[in-house]
Amino acid sequence: MEPRPYDLLLKSGRVVDPANRTDGIFDIAISGGRIAAVEADINPALACEVFDVENKLITPGLIDTHAHVFEHVTGSFGLNPDSCGIRAGVTTLVDQGGPSLMTLPAFRNYVADPADSRVLCFLSAYLVGGLEGHHYPQLYGPEDVDVKRTIEIGLANLDLVKGIKAHAEVGGKSRWGMEVIKQARDIARGIGVPLYIHLGQIWPEAGKGIEDPDTVIEELVPLMKEGDILAHPFTRHPGGFISSKTGELHPIVRAGLDRGLKVDVGHGSHFSFDMARKVIEAGILPHTLGADMHGYNTDAGQAKATDFESSPFFGKTRFCLTHAMTELLALGVSLNDVVSTVTSNAAGMLGIDDESGSLSVGKIADIAILEHLTGRFTLSDNSGASVIGTEAIRPVFSLREGVRFDVDSPVIVDPMELAG
Repeated sequence: MEPRPYDLLLKSGRVVDPANRTDGIFDIAISGGRIAAVEADINPALACEVFDVENKLITPGLIDTHAHVFEHVTGSFGLNPDSCGIRAGVTTLVDQGGPSLMTLPAFRNYVADPADSRVLCFLSAYLVGGLEGHHYPQLYGPEDVDVKRTIEIGLANLDLVKGIKAHAEVGGKSRWGMEVIKQARDIARGIGVPLYIHLGQIWPEAGKGIEDPDTVIEELVPLMKEGDILAHPFTRHPGGFISSKTGELHPIVRAGLDRGLKVDVGHGSHFSFDMARKVIEAGILPHTLGADMHGYNTDAGQAKATDFESSPFFGKTRFCLTHAMTELLALGVSLNDVVSTVTSNAAGMLGIDDESGSLSVGKIADIAILEHLTGRFTLSDNSGASVIGTEAIRPVFSLREGVRFDVDSPVIVDPMELAG
């Protein structure tokens, strides 16, 4: 018997591949963990295994640009990487600020290497990293940053370190001004990677506080350069894209985007439909879509801390990456633009678009199989607001380097639970 040229064939799915401007019915053949062919009709006899994905979407593997997966180390923050990764229909995860220069070796050996998902990180600018530091804002000051050593560690681990994470928010500015942001900027420039900035208040103000939350973003944007990333554009907390004085998009945001800054949704507990509408109606679309799930606000089948439940800065509404995609659809973002945020745009932001983010022949066979549902879906945020969506995304299974993984994670929000 002649050997078959393909290990696996995805048959008759709707291929949505923004990087290649493809949206149509195609077959995809995989061989040796890479994409071998994308054609209208490939003979099933040429493949060892065939999956009929008629009426399903085939997209490049989903990339979550804002994850917290330093499990057992970052306390109630850290989730199991495969629970919110490959078992949730997501092939690549970026831990945002969990590991620091001191804990990166543990992150590599105990999280990134063993995971079936591909796990990368944006290294914390702070020595403490993401060790539940939100309980202890005093650990996030300028004296707790080592610029020189963090650059050294980042340069030695460029396969894993794809950016630097820091926070520009009201509580921190009331303590240290913008000094920490300047240090984080210097680290990112020294390594040659993007700077990823959290927006929206997370710590109570100290001392006399600050009179105007808008000064955070006004002083932040001039410190950033092309390719740097503003996170949480839809935050419901002060200090974000929407001016506390006017209730409209702050003009400095548009000026920053005109200079090449990028926007990551960073959904988390910050997400507000009201704020999202204002930002999108002002003509600002997110470049990437990070879910920002934490152990305290996501059911990942593990113990959750309850300390945060009384805080006005956190919330408990369930979400995951595909649910965040559904919310963008409900806000009027097109399917192709939504898919771009979690595929080609994300791969470009991470500098891995030479191997991921598209379904081009020769690329790594990281592929998502999704259902694009229609109906009536009630979606809620942590401010208590709800919207009705008419489209929803549900993950079915994924391929990671050509190996199939079923979606069976408890983090998944099934859109049918929200239908009615």
